Amino acid sequence: MLICQFCFDENIDGAEHCENCGQPLDDSHLRPPMTAAERSLLADRVSRLGPKPAVTVAPTTPVGEVLRLMVERKIGCVVVARGVRPVGIFSERDALRKIGSAAASLASRPVSEFMTSSPETMMADAKIAFAVQRMDLGGFRHLPIVEKQGDLVGVISARDILQYLTDVMSRGAV
Repeated sequence: MLICQFCFDENIDGAEHCENCGQPLDDSHLRPPMTAAERSLLADRVSRLGPKPAVTVAPTTPVGEVLRLMVERKIGCVVVARGVRPVGIFSERDALRKIGSAAASLASRPVSEFMTSSPETMMADAKIAFAVQRMDLGGFRHLPIVEKQGDLVGVISARDILQYLTDVMSRGAV
């Protein structure tokens, strides 16, 4: 079975395009990597970034409690989950754009009112290049990492990717 790196749907071996989303199932649509850093992005998997355990909250958790949790833990996001399945993500950006200076008056409202619903996710065995592309196209800095069945494994951030690139380039892979 081939797993689509875009939608995670299963496809039969030998298929050229995903039956579900139509994306190519091989790397031939990508231009050849020009540098060792580009080769690393296409070869290394998201698991190499060491996804951090996700801090999760229930959809009914008061947003004031979520904000306190984020400050106490010094984290940029929490994953809103039902059990082990992510249903949303609440980030610093959500806090600024959706709550702003009204935090005190909205503190008792459920985080589900302010979260980004149905967040983009990625599997740990996806190529780092696909995570970079997904984060760039979506304009977000955090990406929940899930198992094949959709259970939450952890979270990666743009900072994790920058650290990875710094490490790759310091090894002389430029």
